[in-house]
Amino acid sequence: MAAGLRVRGLRAGYRRRQVIDGLDLPDLRAGSVVALLGPNGAGKSTLLKTLAGLVPCTGEIALDGVRLAAMPPAERAARVGYMPQRLPDDLDMTVLDSLLSILRLRVGGAQVTSGAAMTRAMDTLDHLGIAALAMSPLHSLSGGQRQMASLAQALAPNPGVLLLDEPTSALDLRHQVTVMRTLRTLAGGGRLVVVVLHDLSLAARWADEVVVLKAGALCAAGKPRSALTPGTLARAYGVRARVETCARGYLTVHADEAIDADPSH
Repeated sequence: MAAGLRVRGLRAGYRRRQVIDGLDLPDLRAGSVVALLGPNGAGKSTLLKTLAGLVPCTGEIALDGVRLAAMPPAERAARVGYMPQRLPDDLDMTVLDSLLSILRLRVGGAQVTSGAAMTRAMDTLDHLGIAALAMSPLHSLSGGQRQMASLAQALAPNPGVLLLDEPTSALDLRHQVTVMRTLRTLAGGGRLVVVVLHDLSLAARWADEVVVLKAGALCAAGKPRSALTPGTLARAYGVRARVETCARGYLTVHADEAIDADPSH
């Protein structure tokens, strides 16, 4: 189950727009939650899609020393799970059927029986607290429910690497905690979890490491306490911020004001 990602000299983008140009990241270790942070347009989602093999790139992306580009597609899909920012609006299937359609193809890269797929699917939904949604059509769900269903789709095949794009953005506080506890448990079992977050306090509490991007480049990386500094937040986000420790010992981030780009103001 152990997996680690190495990213060196990465260049990626779209037809007319280069988003990431020569990015080197610290090695992303198995057994950890790594939060990808940065302002809008920093390249977080593009980086995640690139790691998932959805955006053309040059440079090195290696999983356990094996270049992902050299892996057979089926092996790559079995080892790396991806959750998009949002599901398509027109998916005409139930939550349960969406999981079964994935699991019937593979569990750990192998064919599975219908019974095994059903058990895995329901266990995943139950673990996330959304078993009651099993027979609900995806298009009928609220934004938060769709997000939980999308997370279930990524978790059910049990990949060694999870790439999750803003899995908590539409969730209430209870479900945010449920999701982050689940990710911590998965990392404790040896998986690598790479998660895009906008809530810096959530990242500071739950992530082992953070990677802060700005304009497709690395701005800071490391443990939350060393990487999430007022200086980093000023450079990356353009805000004056306080980084404090709450009564329970958790790191919290408070943005006080935007930094005016015009020094005369």
